[in-house]
Amino acid sequence: MGMTIGVGGMSSSISLEQLGNMTNGVEDVSYAEYEARLKRVQEEMTISDIKALYVHAGTNLYYFTGTRWYPSERMVGAIIPISGDPVYIAPHFELGTLQDFCQIKGEIRCWHEHESPTELFVSILNDLGLKGACVALDESVPFSFVAGIQSVDNATRYISAESLTSSCRMLKSADEIRLLSHAKAMTMEVHRAAARILHEGISTLEVTNFINDAHKRVGASGSSFCIVLFGEASAFPHGVKHVQYLKPGDMVLIDTGCRLFGYHSDITRSYVFGAPTDRQRFIWEVEKQAQQVAFDAARVGVTCENVDLAARSVIESHGLGPNYELPGLPHRTGHGVGLDIHEHPYIVKGNTTPLAAGMCFSNEPMICVPGEFGVRLEDHMYMSEKGACWFTDPSPSIDDPLALD
Repeated sequence: MGMTIGVGGMSSSISLEQLGNMTNGVEDVSYAEYEARLKRVQEEMTISDIKALYVHAGTNLYYFTGTRWYPSERMVGAIIPISGDPVYIAPHFELGTLQDFCQIKGEIRCWHEHESPTELFVSILNDLGLKGACVALDESVPFSFVAGIQSVDNATRYISAESLTSSCRMLKSADEIRLLSHAKAMTMEVHRAAARILHEGISTLEVTNFINDAHKRVGASGSSFCIVLFGEASAFPHGVKHVQYLKPGDMVLIDTGCRLFGYHSDITRSYVFGAPTDRQRFIWEVEKQAQQVAFDAARVGVTCENVDLAARSVIESHGLGPNYELPGLPHRTGHGVGLDIHEHPYIVKGNTTPLAAGMCFSNEPMICVPGEFGVRLEDHMYMSEKGACWFTDPSPSIDDPLALD
């Protein structure tokens, strides 16, 4: 059986031993960057006539204040007024912990367990002189909190903050691009290590566990996610519930990533365990062409939807599709990436947002052939003033999918 370059031939233990920590000397974004983000969003608020922004526990809170806090049923976040320092809101018993986690300092207002955090929220707005103003609420705020706020205060105009937060977060700084690039380099090494351990009969669960261990070896806390698919299951973009066992001639699809200081990698490789058939080679080549055409279409000022349409036109020209029909491309061509694995901008029909320097997004026009296999080649790109740049080099060919030759 002919074998794809880089696939098989090595034990899990030896493949792991060949990996080393890739995070030595890598630093997080600076305190000055958090200050700049706060200043920028306040400038955006001035333009939009928004008087305050509430950022909830999660990636928006972290992005704008440097405060790492995972969302739960308790209200934790920060009110960022149009000028001045943020005001944090948190349970009283978390005061010491929040003080420790805060990067951008500000007053912390607390509520006890028997008290209403939404009433406290409204009282903070009143103290800031913002009652009746326009206040933007983080798009991730649970409905129960929004309803609670509005039940206490029907004088203030509350709107979604999504356009405000996304306009800031879509444009990545040099430090963010540096961290994204490094995270993706880590995951590419993991992809190569995972391909080496494949053998007939190995299960998708074994490969998933190996990839998690491999991400730890290169310096991550583990995989942030992992999809491993063999054969017909590779035609399901986000997988199937049952474990598969590798057979000669199977298409292998591995989609995985990790986080580095919160910034995500997300790379997919598709290749054959053994010698590809003419059918597998044809679909793989169409996928490769669609990915390259999407890259070529990505230029500053071009709309997101035009990049999607460019990839889709290639696929349709080979008799696949049309639109989202199968066999063909059933989903958008790409998604933004940063502190969230899926964020703005989305590379999809109907999104007329023009590409701008600093935007980072995936290029993955997957082709699904139900009952046979699927091929997804996913690499990420960032926009410079001169045009699109790859974070990772795309797969050269179905015979050398990991760029080893």
